[in-house]
Amino acid sequence: MILTTDDADGKTRLDQYLAASLPELSRSRIQSLIKSGNIMLNGAATKAKAIVNRGDTIEVSIPEPAPAQAQPQNIPIDILYEDSDVIVVNKESGLVVHPAAGNPDGTLVNALLYHCGDLSGIGGIERPGIVHRLDKDTSGCLVVAKNDQAHLSLTSQFAERSTQKLYLAVVQGCPKEHQGTIFTHIGRHPVNRLKMAVVNPGSGKPAITDWEVLSYDSGTDSSLVLCTLHTGRTHQIRVHMLHLGHPLIGDPIYANPKRQKVRPGRLMLHAWRLSFTHPTTGKRIDLEAPVPPEFQLWFQCFPRFNQDGNRLKDR
Repeated sequence: MILTTDDADGKTRLDQYLAASLPELSRSRIQSLIKSGNIMLNGAATKAKAIVNRGDTIEVSIPEPAPAQAQPQNIPIDILYEDSDVIVVNKESGLVVHPAAGNPDGTLVNALLYHCGDLSGIGGIERPGIVHRLDKDTSGCLVVAKNDQAHLSLTSQFAERSTQKLYLAVVQGCPKEHQGTIFTHIGRHPVNRLKMAVVNPGSGKPAITDWEVLSYDSGTDSSLVLCTLHTGRTHQIRVHMLHLGHPLIGDPIYANPKRQKVRPGRLMLHAWRLSFTHPTTGKRIDLEAPVPPEFQLWFQCFPRFNQDGNRLKDR
């Protein structure tokens, strides 16, 4: 693949330029390809921080996907939808999505390899089929690609923000406004590297969250909030609700447990609904993960929920 840089401004790093031009590849994947010599700038090996100028030629060679090294494991999974291209699961809270340092196995990827036999290899050997992620303690809808065509399509949809992602969150207290939109930049916390934080424009990445208070429980001084993500930054809802002054109940990183009157034993964040375009048929797929029992307390305060708590009547 050869790219011309007619739109380059002479100020952008090579890895940044390619991340914008090739949304199907993560920036870390691009940096890895540069280090391995699979990305050349003007016919020569280069570095990720090299500046791209107008008229440059970038040659990108993506090696054949390596077989997933994670081993299949017979771990139960809750399947919401499956065909030959994609599988959508209702991930349980506490389940890590893919192998990483500290979690070499026992992950959703291990379970999916057992169930599916194989997954798309574009994400690399550690993240086969993974096109988006949920935090370990977040439950709900997660779509996985079974083949490379599906992987490229879904990655593009997430990058172009044509998917729809609705989350249910229980937060401490009750926001003064009924609803709103939070638009900030999110980046790594300057002191605690385990945290993300709202940072000044010019650093981090833009993050947009719509939110709406659905119910309030005075006994626990906590609210059920519907969050719609327009971007997919790490810890986005957790950071944005903290920025609003209402951290999530059960959040081990951003909340102070001493200030919370209820302790459900998990992070109160659930990826409730997911909508995307099927990579082969072009049909819109709308899926919903049943609401976990830990959320039922807040349904009692909100009549727009059906009795089973699985669906809003007017949405």
